[in-house]
Amino acid sequence: MSFKAVGSALTRTLWTRGQRTPPAARSPKVNRLSTTCRVSGEQQGCDKTKSCSSDSDRPSGEGPSPSSEPPQRCTTADKKRPKEPVGAPGVNGVRRRSYTSAAPVSQSTYLWARYNDTKRLVHDIIPPGACNLLNSSTIYANNEVDLAEVDIYGFDYDYTLALYSNALEKMIYNTARNFLIKHFKYPEGIQRYDYIPNFAVRGLHYDIHKGLLMKIDAFHYIQAGTVYRGLSPVPDDEVRQLYGGTFHIPLQQDSGFYGKGPKIKQFMDIFSIPEMNLLAAANDFFISNDIDYDPVHLFKDVSEAVGMVHLQGYMYKWVMEDLDKYILRGEETDAVLHRLVSKGKKLFLITNSPFSFVNKGMTHMVGKNWRDFFDVVIVQAEKPHFFTDCIKPFRRLDSNGDLQWEKINSLDKGEVYKQGNLFDFLRLTGWTGSKVLYFGDHLYSDLADLMLRHGWRTAAIVPELEKETKVVSTDRYAVSLTWLQALTGLMERLQTHRDSESQKIFEEWQQEREELRVMTKNLFNPQFGSIFRTCHNPTYFSRRLSRFSDIYMASLSCLLNYDESYTFYPRRTPLQHEAPLWMDQLCTGCMKTPFLEEMSHIR
Repeated sequence: MSFKAVGSALTRTLWTRGQRTPPAARSPKVNRLSTTCRVSGEQQGCDKTKSCSSDSDRPSGEGPSPSSEPPQRCTTADKKRPKEPVGAPGVNGVRRRSYTSAAPVSQSTYLWARYNDTKRLVHDIIPPGACNLLNSSTIYANNEVDLAEVDIYGFDYDYTLALYSNALEKMIYNTARNFLIKHFKYPEGIQRYDYIPNFAVRGLHYDIHKGLLMKIDAFHYIQAGTVYRGLSPVPDDEVRQLYGGTFHIPLQQDSGFYGKGPKIKQFMDIFSIPEMNLLAAANDFFISNDIDYDPVHLFKDVSEAVGMVHLQGYMYKWVMEDLDKYILRGEETDAVLHRLVSKGKKLFLITNSPFSFVNKGMTHMVGKNWRDFFDVVIVQAEKPHFFTDCIKPFRRLDSNGDLQWEKINSLDKGEVYKQGNLFDFLRLTGWTGSKVLYFGDHLYSDLADLMLRHGWRTAAIVPELEKETKVVSTDRYAVSLTWLQALTGLMERLQTHRDSESQKIFEEWQQEREELRVMTKNLFNPQFGSIFRTCHNPTYFSRRLSRFSDIYMASLSCLLNYDESYTFYPRRTPLQHEAPLWMDQLCTGCMKTPFLEEMSHIR
């Protein structure tokens, strides 16, 4: 059963339960954050053959249905509003139902009854195994892509054709930390800060002037509880004060098109994780030892120290000396290339890495004749400038990797080219439009210009998907998230209760909602949560991912699960004004039809 089917069943059940008299005798409170409740195989769910109401569902003040009248059936098309609306005690202008008890039902009893009913349904409606539907080898579509129309496949190298182990991040951090101390003369005490593998996640923003690492959503708002100064979280009240009484980051301060704003930078590639760690460690050292420093100088020095690791060839040396330790799943890359070539597809490679490094890695993964797979090979391309600069020419490398001087009038198979620009590439190959699909891991440097300026199809490699889908597939996450959504919807529907007794209950519900948010965030990363979501909004990274990539996947090997004529269809999800028409949206609080009288204040 899919989550959509689960939501549909929950909708039908709540539609029925919504017409019941609130049970006054039920305990007003239940255990919060109880996520271990599971449904047994014998538990029942509503289906289309069951009656929408029964005598037991009716308040005792209403008579049973005439025996000659057939019971009402639950059908997909049956979305009519109940004839007898469910009244909420204490809501002005709304017709109330009669109750069997002579004493009126209290606000507290009514609200907690609705809470208990909703929570029980959330737990009962999710069947065993429903959480195991996600597969980390799936390719996800932001835009419709028909592979039958794709004739040319292009690839970046690092974290696309070649995936690296976490050991590489630690080496980059340690070497950059040493540069910071020896070359930039930073205090030796920073040497005591070891690399923290799970501290930072990709897509975070860094305030250069304030020395703050943070997570920002798609609407330029900082997610509460995800701002760090050094290795310590900054209280939300202080964050609000630092940004003028708001969590909003103005556009003029935020990162620019390529993630480099005047005051705030976004770290978009996996290689930036060691840099974030080193920034946090250095900031923490100065703060902990009460040493005055300029955060702007620190940012520039750390960026340069990390850059030296790459420019001076340290990273290339480590990988080339121990390919088995640093390169992962090379046999899958080999399988993908073999399959594409066997289907008559043309392949090309455009990477910023040097030829000697690429040659060593590709030989390890594919074999000595790896260049036979590619119609064009371009190294040290200097992306993203490769996609926007129309001046820098191509230069050919000989078999020893030395530059040749002749003018390039064609891009020939078996040769290796350096630098160049996309405009000459298009002119010399004629590979334009949606028949080209390019794979890369960096949303800005690899994909943005190709999609927005040149109309190529783009595919993002997001290795974090493997871990995140495993978290999302757990029972704990599924039940917690469904209850979080249901509780939010319950609060939205019942917020018209303004008396003091109700407000105290709402404060308790709000606290539980915050606890659920923190718990679901921590399942991904204790400091910053998922790279795709803040509390309820997409992250800035997620919005860029949907804008700059037609499809995205955990690794290139995901292609092996699909044939060469497969069409990727993006799932239609409801816009906010469409949500009431989607029957699976009740648990998210969007489906207000069964409780329209409680929203009467809107009209």
